[in-house]
Amino acid sequence: MRLSAELKAFEGRLGHHFAKPELLMRAVTHASIGTATRPDNQRLEFLGDRVLGLVMAEALLTADTGAREGQLAPRFNALVRKESCAAVAREIGLGDVLKLGRSEMLTGGRRKEALLGDAMEAVIAAAYLDAGFEAARAMVLRLWGDRIAGVETDARDPKTALQEWAQARGMPPPSYIEAARSGPDHQPLFTVAVQVETGETAEAQAGSKRIAEQQAAKALLARLERPST
Repeated sequence: MRLSAELKAFEGRLGHHFAKPELLMRAVTHASIGTATRPDNQRLEFLGDRVLGLVMAEALLTADTGAREGQLAPRFNALVRKESCAAVAREIGLGDVLKLGRSEMLTGGRRKEALLGDAMEAVIAAAYLDAGFEAARAMVLRLWGDRIAGVETDARDPKTALQEWAQARGMPPPSYIEAARSGPDHQPLFTVAVQVETGETAEAQAGSKRIAEQQAAKALLARLERPST
């Protein structure tokens, strides 16, 4: 099998050239267009999730030999969660080469967080099956790059941290309100506001309500913890 020019360019961005190009083709084939003769990436996605997990667990143990399990777990979760996989997928233009069915194409499938995250996991599995664990490991570490070194900040869940801030001061939990929703049904944009008992508020916008809540909590927490001058 010969890859298209588009997929060859993607290989370059990925940093792994496939000896078995059919594996890459399968990794970028969504279930919406898969057939008996053109398998989709769902099984690869299952495997890639485990390969990514092993790479990140090993990397975290190596980076901080004195960290306890309770410290490592949130860092690990931050690195392997779907949002992180989708962010890497966007950086390398994975959405541009996905093979999608018409319905997914029409509903913005190339930009969907879950779809991009799943496809990134499938690509990791494809590299693992193509050249083994060391090759997959090298590719993942290269693509995740600075995320691993900066994971301590990302690992802190903003909603949990904001709730702990409020509880430590004898306040009720923060309240979240969906202030607005815009955009088409297949690509909504949520505006969420968060408020604590002191009256301090913050807003954020995102393509999902959960992410908007996280971003609003992060913004408010940064403001609340800013040293007074």
